[in-house]
Amino acid sequence: MKLPLALVFALTLPIIRAQVPHWGPCPEPAVQPAFSLKQFMGRWFEIAKLPAQFEKGRCIETNFTLTTSNSIRVVSSEILKGEMKKIEGIGVVEDIKNPAKLGISYSYVLPYSPYWILSTDYVNSALVYSCTDILRLFHVDFAWILGRTRTLPESTIEKAKEIFANNNIDVSRMIPSRQMGCEKML
Repeated sequence: MKLPLALVFALTLPIIRAQVPHWGPCPEPAVQPAFSLKQFMGRWFEIAKLPAQFEKGRCIETNFTLTTSNSIRVVSSEILKGEMKKIEGIGVVEDIKNPAKLGISYSYVLPYSPYWILSTDYVNSALVYSCTDILRLFHVDFAWILGRTRTLPESTIEKAKEIFANNNIDVSRMIPSRQMGCEKML
């Protein structure tokens, strides 16, 4: 089934406006070898990110809960304009042979978006990448540095950025997430 170009453009316009597009298809970064979905479960705080239109608040965190051996419940939250906002989604292992490549959807009408775990030690930090090709002409991407605590040492953040860069992921626009004063709001 071929979609008319106008429909493709209408569906991708919100993504394009949210991100800076890059020419060419998505990079194919290496993901965490021998990834354990079970060990990855739990609470992760956003430490740094490529700017994303859908994340405007502060104190952003995501809680992952295993529902079956290859699917998870995803609950993301942020404080926006003084209020706690939450969104719930579903994550699935898209290829059982490569469990670090997840797909996540926050709406039953939207397709799963890539959510690839590039690196994690499960107890301190994780690097996550998502990329969508637009007609194989250009791509928009998202990248996150996550931590089990609201802060990570600067050396860990720099090492994470090196890993992204070594996988042809441009993190020059990566910004720190705002994680200050969160406990009194929660």
